[in-house]
Amino acid sequence: MPLIDQVQKDMVAAMKGRQEARLGALRLIKAALMKQKVDSPKPLDEAAEMQVLKSLIKQRIDAAAMFRQAGRIQQAEAEEAERVIVESYLPAAAGEDEIDAAIAAALAETGVTSLKQMGIVMKATQAKLTGKTVDGKALSEKVRSKLS
Repeated sequence: MPLIDQVQKDMVAAMKGRQEARLGALRLIKAALMKQKVDSPKPLDEAAEMQVLKSLIKQRIDAAAMFRQAGRIQQAEAEEAERVIVESYLPAAAGEDEIDAAIAAALAETGVTSLKQMGIVMKATQAKLTGKTVDGKALSEKVRSKLS
């Protein structure tokens, strides 16, 4: 089932259950997916859907940080609650052991030893972790620490 159909089905369930916070987050997801579908000339595939969800999560994290910085705790908590709902539509996150194994395999496969060629290792590692959710910044830091 395409993600947009799943979100629509969950929206109906949230409406029936009178879950206002969940409904708001689901509407946000659906709007972002529909916008991407209209803006993009090619059909919305799974990779594009995941990219939309990741950008929504990043927006929620940034907004929550700004609200906390401004002393608006209630709004920050609302943003974090939305982030959790959006994350529930992403595939399972890769574990630390999986990430370390993928980095080690990519290093062995590419034979890279210098920090200048970090991009090659990152690309190989991400290819090994396809289908899993991985924080790019954390992955980058791990690869950097292994190469230095």
